[in-house]
Amino acid sequence: MNFTFTTAGESHGRALVATIEGLPAGLPIDQDFINHELWRRQQGYGRGGRMKIETDTIQILTGVRHGETLGSPIAILVENRDFKNWQEVMAAEKPEQPLERDRRVIRPRPGHADLVGGLKYDRKDLRDILERASARETTMRVAVGAFAKLLLGQFEIRIASHVLRLGEIGIASGEVDFDSILSVYDDTVLRCIDKIAEAQMIERIDRAAGDEGDTLGGVFEVVAAGCPPGLGSHISWAAKLDGQLAQAIMSVHAVKAVEIGDGVANAALPGSLVHDEIWYNTDSQTFGRTSNRAGGLEGGMTNGEELRVRGYLKPIATLRKRLRSVNIETKQPMDSDFERSDVTAVPAAGVIGEAMIAIVLARAMREKFGGDSLREMKANFDSYRLQITEY
Repeated sequence: MNFTFTTAGESHGRALVATIEGLPAGLPIDQDFINHELWRRQQGYGRGGRMKIETDTIQILTGVRHGETLGSPIAILVENRDFKNWQEVMAAEKPEQPLERDRRVIRPRPGHADLVGGLKYDRKDLRDILERASARETTMRVAVGAFAKLLLGQFEIRIASHVLRLGEIGIASGEVDFDSILSVYDDTVLRCIDKIAEAQMIERIDRAAGDEGDTLGGVFEVVAAGCPPGLGSHISWAAKLDGQLAQAIMSVHAVKAVEIGDGVANAALPGSLVHDEIWYNTDSQTFGRTSNRAGGLEGGMTNGEELRVRGYLKPIATLRKRLRSVNIETKQPMDSDFERSDVTAVPAAGVIGEAMIAIVLARAMREKFGGDSLREMKANFDSYRLQITEY
């Protein structure tokens, strides 16, 4: 069994769509929960005007009946409300005459996909690139991730995220416990547990949004609690779960680095201060670790500890303070084009990161425990948990 998905759609097109395959039959689907996850993605101080236009809600087209999955492919859709302002520009049909305002993009933005995409796909209007390269695409990743979370919740696996750093401002504490992260799960400001640091972050965003005309990056952390040991495998490079998780987080727009556990700090320490020592709990008949510097992964497999993954975002490539670029038609130097943009999207990136972690874990759970129905999958899971206690 394999959990897979595909998304399609442009930022200002008619709609965003996705197909999902691999969910077992009989999984209860809560559309309110999915819509709430889409809402969480749109929150956060420093977001742009697009968030005021769109109120993302999901339409389930196939694969769910009377609130439960059928085991067949699921098709979902989210309409772009802003499409009404872009119908001519984004029409599938060729216009009969030149548009009065075609919104062509010919001055690529440094740090964006504009120029490279134009070269690769031989498109002279870079809107053909930026519409799909836009982070608007992640709407559907969050929707798919919500389906994955519903599956994981059946096995008591929970996922949450928080902001560790925004620009040069970071939180004061070290490792943040999962319950504290849950306390800011619905935080609409910056989803930061350190409120002193959060106030400083807000001031920094205001400065960037004001006279500076700039954008800010940062760091988010995603934590998954309740993962059983043994998801992923050591037997090949492609099966290693840490590699899959890193790729999933790196695929999020603007992420330029990924860290698992204390990976960065561990590189400067001797092994005796890095590796998590093992103990045995006679009450639960399970193995545990005295620390979690490995971030819940050893040898490409979950070890039963909390999974901790961090994503490092560069500042958004669309900024009001325009950077030097080149007109692709005249080849003359010009300032880059400007599209409506956020000042920062680190909290939103954390929600997207949650979705991507959920998708990877759902895939690993389906590969490990299979089952055409949720009941069959749960039986396989329970058998494996019993096997572990009898080890």
